Amino acid sequence: MQRLALVILALLLVSGCKSNTLKTNSTMDITPYGIKTDTATFAAGCFWCVEAVFQELKGVLSVTSGYTGGKIKNPTYREVCSGLTGHAEACQIIFDPAVITYDELLEAFWSSHDPTTLNRQGADQGTQYRSAIFYHNEDQKKLAESYKAKLNTENAFDKPIVTEISPASVFYKAEDYHQNYYDENGNAPYCTFVIAPKLEKFRKVFKDKLKNQAKAVVQK
Repeated sequence: MQRLALVILALLLVSGCKSNTLKTNSTMDITPYGIKTDTATFAAGCFWCVEAVFQELKGVLSVTSGYTGGKIKNPTYREVCSGLTGHAEACQIIFDPAVITYDELLEAFWSSHDPTTLNRQGADQGTQYRSAIFYHNEDQKKLAESYKAKLNTENAFDKPIVTEISPASVFYKAEDYHQNYYDENGNAPYCTFVIAPKLEKFRKVFKDKLKNQAKAVVQK
């Protein structure tokens, strides 16, 4: 993961893109405290994992697990798991672009899952587990497409990236028991054997961008 993150960071610097300068089709909002926020929506396998990863980053104000990209209104978890709704398990991320840019969120996205496996992450299989970026404006679309193309050109992965890049549509919040899943169920088997190892690797690579620096594990 560390080598991959370095490749992605190099591409980020070369691109010269600035995601905090969204001037057209902006999705920025202002909180009651005067903080300008923006929105990102990513799917990268089980939303429990995605949520846990992005909650770690400074500048991320909230992460909501839910369903998007399909055709069924107000889907349930059981319906999405059937693979018949067209929805992906995804996370909607509200962030402060003055602290963390969309570029940096993309860096975390590409680095924290395998975007070369179609409709699968690890043992989780099905269209609901697909890799996807749901862009909220043209700037996000251009950034996502540019990074995907450059990563493929640089052979950052052993196989071509299959990540879907689609316009954001209605996002349906998942059931309450899915929210903050890792924080509230850290001893559950899936958390212990899947999420915890992923977080350990993530913290080593992104140690300078974590909310809680004490969580960072120094790479030996």
